[in-house]
Amino acid sequence: MSKTADNLKSAFAGESQANRRYIAFAQKAEDEGFSQVARLFRAAAEAETVHALNHLKTLKEVKSTKANLETAISGEHFEFKEMYPGYLDAAKKDGNPKAAWSFNVANQVEAIHASLFSKALAALKQGVEMAETDYYVCRVCGNTVEGMRPEKCPICGAAKTEFFKTD
Repeated sequence: MSKTADNLKSAFAGESQANRRYIAFAQKAEDEGFSQVARLFRAAAEAETVHALNHLKTLKEVKSTKANLETAISGEHFEFKEMYPGYLDAAKKDGNPKAAWSFNVANQVEAIHASLFSKALAALKQGVEMAETDYYVCRVCGNTVEGMRPEKCPICGAAKTEFFKTD
């Protein structure tokens, strides 16, 4: 791999992390009553997204929907089968229950994502469009469900009201 490709991957990771960090900073600013600072953080977050997508496109990592689903499934499988179990064990050994909780719920949700992506890939391979449905995400743990919000999140126990509909 060329130095430029390595730099693009590094820049993509950095810009992606900056986006999420600025979103968290915006939420904190809103909580503290600094709405204009929150707007600034959200604007910067959007700009970081533009940068990250430019780097990803330059790397030619955005491919066909079939290839993108295969990549997503592979990544989700890695996360819930290899990455998060190790992280969870380390957090438990370190006596960090907050990190253990975070890794545990993420691990459970990544398995759900793999299943949802696999379902989409199966439909695509059959040459049919997926049935139209809504997706909801739990604000507490990230659980992703299709169709309707559950009364209670099966992963973290959050109330139905903690689920938001995605576009």
